[in-house]
Amino acid sequence: MPSARSIPRITRHRYSDTLDYAIQYDSPLGSITLTFNGEALTGLRFCMPHDGFVCPQATTHYPLPICIRWLDLYFSGRQPDFVPPIAFHGTSFQQRVWQVLLDIPYGKTISYGELAYRIGTRSAQAVGQAVGKNPIAIIVPCHRVIGGDGSLTGYAYGLERKRYLLALESKSPALLSSLPRDNEATWWLS
Repeated sequence: MPSARSIPRITRHRYSDTLDYAIQYDSPLGSITLTFNGEALTGLRFCMPHDGFVCPQATTHYPLPICIRWLDLYFSGRQPDFVPPIAFHGTSFQQRVWQVLLDIPYGKTISYGELAYRIGTRSAQAVGQAVGKNPIAIIVPCHRVIGGDGSLTGYAYGLERKRYLLALESKSPALLSSLPRDNEATWWLS
């Protein structure tokens, strides 16, 4: 069952001088670090081995309860009907791309080319780079962007996680049955 626990660490946000707070959330795919500034979610990333990511301890800071509720709903296989407050920190182009990611419906996918078209650029490669820098995984659904031929392409946290997230959303028995059944959720590190 997913759960949240505080991690006592400190860092400065990479796009600003603001001090963020963090908490770790235990998901079926491993630990997730959520960072927030007391007003909005600023980051959601899977913890990777030796990533050294640190932030101050948090337990009840806003919007933590809203984010935990969203993740609990999501990982239980239900579509959340709200989006927690989000603060994007990136270039204006990146922020445009990330904003359009929020418009991709739950359980659906689009190609990098379609995403480029939606934001008014011809460069699917530039869009792909911005998608890859998305600081708020899952809630800002970069995992829903696929190759033009329908293939699963790059995901910062591994294609097995991307496949899992898409299978969870699609409720596809075929996709779900092809996934590893490891309760420890360590299969993506191999």
